[in-house]
Amino acid sequence: MNTKAKKIISLLGVIMLFLVLTIQGFANTSLSPFSGVKATTTIKATEVNIKSNIKSQGFQVIGEYNVAGNKNHTIIAFTRTDLKKVSSSYSDRGALASVLKIGINKSTTGIEVSLLNPNYTFNAYFGDGYDKNKVTLDKINSDAHKIIATFGEVYQFGGEVEISKLRKYKYMLGMPKFTSPVKLETYSNFDTGLATIQKNIKTNKNVKLVYSVIDNKNKTAVFGFALINPSEGEKNFMPTIGERNSAAMPYEVILQGDKATMLHGRYRIALYWPTLSMGTFSKIMSTPGNIEDAMESVTEIK
Repeated sequence: MNTKAKKIISLLGVIMLFLVLTIQGFANTSLSPFSGVKATTTIKATEVNIKSNIKSQGFQVIGEYNVAGNKNHTIIAFTRTDLKKVSSSYSDRGALASVLKIGINKSTTGIEVSLLNPNYTFNAYFGDGYDKNKVTLDKINSDAHKIIATFGEVYQFGGEVEISKLRKYKYMLGMPKFTSPVKLETYSNFDTGLATIQKNIKTNKNVKLVYSVIDNKNKTAVFGFALINPSEGEKNFMPTIGERNSAAMPYEVILQGDKATMLHGRYRIALYWPTLSMGTFSKIMSTPGNIEDAMESVTEIK
């Protein structure tokens, strides 16, 4: 083999090594659950600006509420046609990702606007299936970030999870994953389930409806519920796990076909509070069960 051929082979080897390292770098890229930005106006003015920005990006506000009844923690829920369409293409409760959320949190340090990072949720809920709709999902993620970028420099917070782990996320060995939902109720059909839940909402003292996204064509409905029980709901556990992450709320129930399910509390809480220590988790040991009880009360056939 002549010198020129050896140089070409050597160069190809360097290029291949670079590509391998680059691919590994992308594979190990981490995501944070929240994107934040500081606001310099009042909560009300900030809320008005956010709603205007949501509309300018083609999204629609579908609900809002104060977490734990606290006016210093406001959540705005919104969606868009392409988001609902792509989410519905994932048969395993993909519609849970069809609603995005922004929080407005006031503390002693000022007002922080937080976006529940869409790509964090998409990778967690869609797993490796994220890649088949990457272009659309990246566009949705980019447009959602434009909503908060008008306030200033955007930063990430809430911890970091490698994408490869996020797609199969569980807090620790033996803990539930996205594919381990809590089965709440089975109905004779979708319409009966929808009517049952809508009826139960009116008199329920454990939850309050914040939003709903109903897709009659695909027989899917997602409900976002505020957990209002004073001793077992948000007032009980949010101060313990951290109110800065409040844009992860409200909690969802999904009706898909004839079955109502929810993400397990030990999965969903850990997912959006990934830096929680075992010590802190132990302080809310009853919370996943309390949330399940609340959701059963709104889905049960009486």
